[in-house]
Amino acid sequence: MKIKKALDRIPGGLMLVPLLLGACVHTFAPSAGKYFGSFTNGLITGTVPILAVWFFCMGATIDLRATGTVLRKSGTLLATKMLVAWIVTMIAARFIPVDGIKTGLFAGLSILAITTSMDMTNGGLYAAVMQQYGTKEEAGAFVLMSVESGPLVSMIILGATGVAFFEPRLFAGAVLPFLIGFALGNFDSDLRDLFGRCVHPLIPFFGFALGNGIDLNVIVTSGLPGVVLGLGVIVVTGIPLILADRWIAGGNGAAGLAASSTAGAAVANPAIIGDMIPSFKPLVPAATAMVATACLVTAILVPILTALWVRRHHARDALREDLAIAQAAPLKERDARV
Repeated sequence: MKIKKALDRIPGGLMLVPLLLGACVHTFAPSAGKYFGSFTNGLITGTVPILAVWFFCMGATIDLRATGTVLRKSGTLLATKMLVAWIVTMIAARFIPVDGIKTGLFAGLSILAITTSMDMTNGGLYAAVMQQYGTKEEAGAFVLMSVESGPLVSMIILGATGVAFFEPRLFAGAVLPFLIGFALGNFDSDLRDLFGRCVHPLIPFFGFALGNGIDLNVIVTSGLPGVVLGLGVIVVTGIPLILADRWIAGGNGAAGLAASSTAGAAVANPAIIGDMIPSFKPLVPAATAMVATACLVTAILVPILTALWVRRHHARDALREDLAIAQAAPLKERDARV
């Protein structure tokens, strides 16, 4: 059986399929972890320790010795994505209650879901799309996007907008594993390679653990708001990212559009933040389901939209070249006659 190839054909499948399996376990056998105990219970309930190791390994993958072009492109996309998420959170806080929308078509939508879906780009998706449609430097621009990994950026945005208050020790605890991995990876390239190989294998494990905190009924009821949220991520973050890529990073906008996605790892952030802020705990199941849906929607649409953007851009450039050649061509003798 080619299970891995089947997962690869599903957008975000390495994360989303284990998450759905975990949700099935939680829905139909909610006491399975306690029943089996030991290591099985650890896999079912071990979201935080598994993510701690994953954040450490993600930090180790960042190489500050990348070229200036890569750092410029990556820094532009990172700063734009964070700024847009902060503005959107600030606006949403004026209209959406802290405890989320309770009734109606968008029941379950919360500021927690909006922030965590918008502030983190799917780096793997971005790299894959730009390897096909961009330059080598653009493909390597995901080097700083790992900074978005984990709950730190979401915590900063929620704290800066007054939606939540985090004690300084919680900020330190959220970023410390990442910083240690970052330091070790830059001190020793062999360690970067060693820990970097662990990033992808850990994804299905924390996906399964996350799913064990979600009831399938929540996924069903949160489906439509999650789809709308995913479309909102592409539109609301995509337009500023395209403009920043063109005006600041010197690109044609394709890299910005390719970065307008929701990362699979963002699915973990509502649960982590809910553990820190008890008032957010009731929002976690719906927020997790919506972010997972947004991840799936953006994973499907972003590559398609980027391909269309690149083709349109190339067609326009080709037309300009044809016009320039036509204008520069010398007049033939019969064309010069009056």
